[in-house]
Amino acid sequence: QVQLVESGGGLVQAGDSLRLSCAASGRTFSSYTMGWFRQAPGKERRFVGTIRWIDGSTYYADSVKGRFTISRDNDKNTLYLQMNSLKPEDTAVYYCAALPTVLFTTTPRDWNYWGQGTQVTVSS
Repeated sequence: QVQLVESGGGLVQAGDSLRLSCAASGRTFSSYTMGWFRQAPGKERRFVGTIRWIDGSTYYADSVKGRFTISRDNDKNTLYLQMNSLKPEDTAVYYCAALPTVLFTTTPRDWNYWGQGTQVTVSS
């Protein structure tokens, strides 16, 4: 059973940085793609970025490209989302997700496993 547990959310000011973590367990994730999504109040869950566990290749949504960085620690089985230059529009619940394939999709309903989410609030 895959388990994903996010942490690191909080309240920050515009321009600040924050790093989210996602502890993954229950599988060997070398053949998985991991992703980050976010959901603002009253809006649909949106794609943020992905990382392919086997080689660390990444892909980002245009809205976060150049500000957010996804990485993983193989020894700790942990995924990270480094968020810099945060804006009020980045306010959302952030979710970690896992997909048992080296391919990826930006569509939330196609992903198999989800964490419980962590709230990020950016004040202006």
